[in-house]
Amino acid sequence: MEENHTMVTEFVLLGFCLGPKIHRILFASFSLFYAFTLLGNGAILGIICQNSRLHTPMYFFLSHLAIVDIAYACNTVPQMLVNLLDPAKPISFAGCMTQTFLFLAFAHTECLLLLVMSYDRLVAICHPLRYSSIMGWRDCAGLVITSWACGSLLGMVHMSLILRLPFCGPHEINHFFCEILSVLKLACADTTLNKVVIFAASVFILVGPLCFVLVSYTRILVSVLRMQSAEGRRKAFSTCSSHLCVVGLFFGSAIVMYMAPKSQHPEEQQKILFLIYSFFNPMLNPLIYSLRNAEVKGALRRVLCKETHSQLV
Repeated sequence: MEENHTMVTEFVLLGFCLGPKIHRILFASFSLFYAFTLLGNGAILGIICQNSRLHTPMYFFLSHLAIVDIAYACNTVPQMLVNLLDPAKPISFAGCMTQTFLFLAFAHTECLLLLVMSYDRLVAICHPLRYSSIMGWRDCAGLVITSWACGSLLGMVHMSLILRLPFCGPHEINHFFCEILSVLKLACADTTLNKVVIFAASVFILVGPLCFVLVSYTRILVSVLRMQSAEGRRKAFSTCSSHLCVVGLFFGSAIVMYMAPKSQHPEEQQKILFLIYSFFNPMLNPLIYSLRNAEVKGALRRVLCKETHSQLV
């Protein structure tokens, strides 16, 4: 048995087994989407940093969401693009474990940031007179630091459980990145504890926040309907509907992936769900927030007008 348990030093990511021509088309498409993700989230960060009107708690949280989305994309997409051009190129064991840890850390952090953003909207709309006292800058910084710290800590818990497992072959991961469930399939030991911890973490980090978000927006909806000002109702609906779009895309695909029975989702279908969860969602977030948020659109117009004016002068 000891001879069979030789250490695996690298893995091969099988990615999408669709043929060279389709791979080239996917490479071009995903490269374009990757560029949109970086440019869109980078633009959100730049607009928030440059515009003093957006130096509020809501946009402070939004800027950290943009940072997480950029980190998401940089963690998984480059390796996926490399595999589309050279499917046989391996990834080292250390590189694979690092990718898994970063994906888990960023995923958990985004869940908690979305929870914090829903709490911010709840306080802003349901308790407007107490908003500045409840959501002070020190409190906002504490919430963001807690989100990053908890996300990283949960990622470390998963990694400590993975690294105790022996990997003795095969070394082919049927995915486009080192996703934790796909990695666990290659372990030469019982992974029941790992799966139990993953399910428990999913309940804590997905179901719990989602329930809080739904309760929060139910209260927000009641408060919005009681508003006398039509402009106030429109602005509140615009801001909250954009947040709900992001929450629906992110939590919906994640819950299906980690909590639904796996027999109902073939491996190729799981890859598509992960594309939504870890690739398209970070790309769509800036579009959802910018197209449905009047303040962001106004700030973007002012920046563009200022640049145009400076070029003319």
